[in-house]
Amino acid sequence: MTRVFLIVLDSLGVGALPDAARFGDEGTHTLDHLVAAAGGSLAAPRLVELGLGCVPGVTSLPCPTSAAGAFGRCVERSAGKDTSTGHWEMMGCILPDEFPTFPDGFPPEILEPWIERCGLPGVLENKPASGTEVLARLGAKHVATGKPIVYTSADSVFQVAAHEEAFGLERLYAICAVAREILVPYGVGRVIARPFVGKDGDYTRTYNRRDYSLVPPEETTLDRLSAAGVPVVGVGKIEDIFAGRGVTESIHTEGNADGMRAVIAEAKSRDRGLVFCNLVDFDMVFGHRRDAVGYARALEEFDRVLPELEAELRGGDVVLLTADHGNDPTFTATTDHTREYVPLLAFGPGVKGGVALGTRASFADVGATLEELFELPAAKRGAVGRSFADELRA
Repeated sequence: MTRVFLIVLDSLGVGALPDAARFGDEGTHTLDHLVAAAGGSLAAPRLVELGLGCVPGVTSLPCPTSAAGAFGRCVERSAGKDTSTGHWEMMGCILPDEFPTFPDGFPPEILEPWIERCGLPGVLENKPASGTEVLARLGAKHVATGKPIVYTSADSVFQVAAHEEAFGLERLYAICAVAREILVPYGVGRVIARPFVGKDGDYTRTYNRRDYSLVPPEETTLDRLSAAGVPVVGVGKIEDIFAGRGVTESIHTEGNADGMRAVIAEAKSRDRGLVFCNLVDFDMVFGHRRDAVGYARALEEFDRVLPELEAELRGGDVVLLTADHGNDPTFTATTDHTREYVPLLAFGPGVKGGVALGTRASFADVGATLEELFELPAAKRGAVGRSFADELRA
């Protein structure tokens, strides 16, 4: 009756990877730098007890003599630093090449057929931009003209912003689905619907965001678990990231607090399976907006709710905390993700505390561990990643 709760603290990097300079991210450290920006301390006593300060490379938090959890960090082997790349590698799909990016905007051979098929009057922007800034600058013009705002970033994303009422939420989803179809041959990682509401001078993005991802090019841990009859519950944008593949049930959420409510509800009611949650606010609301103090407060809020999850754990349960990339909120060269190690914490009734898991060679070690915890036969397991399940067992 194994239960595992895998929670991704979206963008909580713990130090620049050795190849960070190639990405322009040398010297970044999301966790240490947000703590420093928040006054040098973080009111997150449970994360400290579990061993977050014991993770190699973390200097901003104390390391207890006997941590309550197992702790380590993971290297990203894939060539990239985006959401899909990080999550796919976590589940055993390593990408040798980066997704294509469009620093000069999308060419006519992409935009023109999309505009024609969707019956659009045209588009606004079509270049890299900050999501909040572009709304402030072009939101009113979008409402007046009916032209959606198209923009990208350092990630392989085709983002479409439109007003939920003036343009229509379902219409936004429909044109994004068409864009996803057109962009498959170009290998663009994700099409993202970015709905917003409000009036000129006060536009706000909503949690009705939807991601249209490429399908992972290889079988993932989620595919293998679900094929073996293990329930896989995606909380937040997990279903979108994996294009629905390998996810047996999906729960839409509106931010970190709602995501944790869903995870705790699953812990109360579900007898078996993987609950896989992405907490998007760390990245979307604080990392990209370079709000270091807000990021720190969000971590403290997460720390306060952790005991509620732990109170619902049963014998043998395992909780894994990690991240998918970095997003150093003090790094002002860009507002994009940063190429960093990610933390790894494991705890629960089924975990031996105080275990140093070291520096794992790939995010894929997480997926390999899940496959062992759920006792998949050796012949049914993935070929990448090294399980640390034996090190965890209490």
